[in-house]
Amino acid sequence: MLPLGASIAICAPPIVGTPDGSSFALHSLVVMLNKFFIIFLLTIFSVCVSAEDKDLAKLFEQQGVEGTIVISSLDGEYTFIQNEFRAKQSLAVASTFKIMNTLISLEEKAILGKNDVFKWDGHIYDLPDWNHDQTLESAFKVSCVWCYQELARRVGKKKYQYYFNKSGYGHLQEPFSLTTFWLDGSLEISALEQVEFLKKVYLRSLPFSPFSYETLKKIMFVDQSATYTIYAKTGWASRAKPQVGWYVGYLETPKNVWFFAANIETRNEKDLPLRIKLTRQALQAKGIIE
Repeated sequence: MLPLGASIAICAPPIVGTPDGSSFALHSLVVMLNKFFIIFLLTIFSVCVSAEDKDLAKLFEQQGVEGTIVISSLDGEYTFIQNEFRAKQSLAVASTFKIMNTLISLEEKAILGKNDVFKWDGHIYDLPDWNHDQTLESAFKVSCVWCYQELARRVGKKKYQYYFNKSGYGHLQEPFSLTTFWLDGSLEISALEQVEFLKKVYLRSLPFSPFSYETLKKIMFVDQSATYTIYAKTGWASRAKPQVGWYVGYLETPKNVWFFAANIETRNEKDLPLRIKLTRQALQAKGIIE
């Protein structure tokens, strides 16, 4: 089989002219057959590109979880998909919405920067990390729901609708609750759509200022090595049935930028570490990280 991106050259044999014009008819037939053959080959290659990735499928099978992952290069030349059907399925965005929510909140001056402070009101939450004052950066890192609910009140419904329409982000069911729509399933998105959204964020093609993009990138930072830097966000749609665990983001390498979106059907809280574990294993399986 030809490697992806290889050109296909099919040369018709020379046609010797005849007085009755049969050479023209024969030449036309050869050209037509060439076109059909090229289309046939391209169809085969297309199937190969979109077919289920066996390396990635094996990783999910080993963990015994239902899920999907999409990995795509910035230019779209390489895309790897595990469970294409699920990759197209819209699911509750959960805390992955904090990526978009951060951009909107910064743009609308609902918060002024990564070190701007949310004052804790003393309410005791189940997660100890939420029970103190937060900055925008710390709220993003620990997925502080009460912090982003406060931002939602400051932004308002109309502004969310405006940015969703301008950016084509997700699928919002109306009417929706201002402080829970990303948690209760009113706002959904697919893994494929997550990747496309993240590419727009990286390319800064959405209606946000350089300051908003730069601030988001700083708080999305997760990990760095000699060969890559990862920016990402987890999410857990615990109210969904079945529950959904997300890990979405991108990593920069010396030669390329890779985007990923993984989601799994979480049976309980113990499954949550698999979001990041499977993503890292998938990136290793495709030779993107070591």
